Amino acid sequence: MIVVKVGGAAGVEYDTVCADLAQLAHDKQPWVLVHGGSHETNEVAAQLGHPPEFVTSVSGYTSRRTDRRTIEIFEMVYCGKTNKGIVERLQKLGVNAVGLSGLDGRLLEGPRKGALKVVDEATGKRRVIRDDLTGKVERVNVDLLRLLLDHGYYPVISPPAISTDSDAINVDGDRAAARIAGALAAEALVILSDVPGVMSAFPDPASVIAEIPRDRIEHAQEHYAQGRMKIKLLGGAEALDEGVQRVILGDSRGEGPIRAALDGKGTVLK
Repeated sequence: MIVVKVGGAAGVEYDTVCADLAQLAHDKQPWVLVHGGSHETNEVAAQLGHPPEFVTSVSGYTSRRTDRRTIEIFEMVYCGKTNKGIVERLQKLGVNAVGLSGLDGRLLEGPRKGALKVVDEATGKRRVIRDDLTGKVERVNVDLLRLLLDHGYYPVISPPAISTDSDAINVDGDRAAARIAGALAAEALVILSDVPGVMSAFPDPASVIAEIPRDRIEHAQEHYAQGRMKIKLLGGAEALDEGVQRVILGDSRGEGPIRAALDGKGTVLK
């Protein structure tokens, strides 16, 4: 079993990822796909007059400010256009894919954050946001996933998740994928984006770090990670802590991106 997470940045190539997933399915390799959709969500939100706002936590992680309107747009793009677009691609390639959000069947469940402590970029001062609809995944409905997998279906999963109070909550896709990989006892978690891995001299692709052991992930976060790579490393660490054998941070671009990652192309966490 492998779990694949593909991001939603502008440069991500869903066609190459889907083609590789189809080949894996043909080879009888079971998989679950988790996807993002951030770039298109930003564009749609701006078009709807509700442009995205991002906040940085006191621990240094950047996330989307999520009010009720943002969740509604999130559901439109992630659960609707992006999810069904991926399912359509896979169906055309002969894969019987099923699109789900974390809301469906309480697939991804966890607590909503009571308060979000952030740093104001303009002043550098800390402030507390109390009406944010964000949280983290603590439980995965693994029975639902196994029911689908055992009957020949391939799950394609998007955030949001569902809170313990049954509210839709925005959760990080990389960390959600880590939870899913742990729950399924996956042998590998492949996290694909629009960069070739963790680079020691960003953005030089020749500086990709081939391997980072678990006890050096925090060091890599502090010294090498740029942008969203910091939270991808966090998700990778959480997957390893849940028993996943290895995590590969690879590139969605180019032919056979998943198989290339499984062969060690990118940054391997273990």
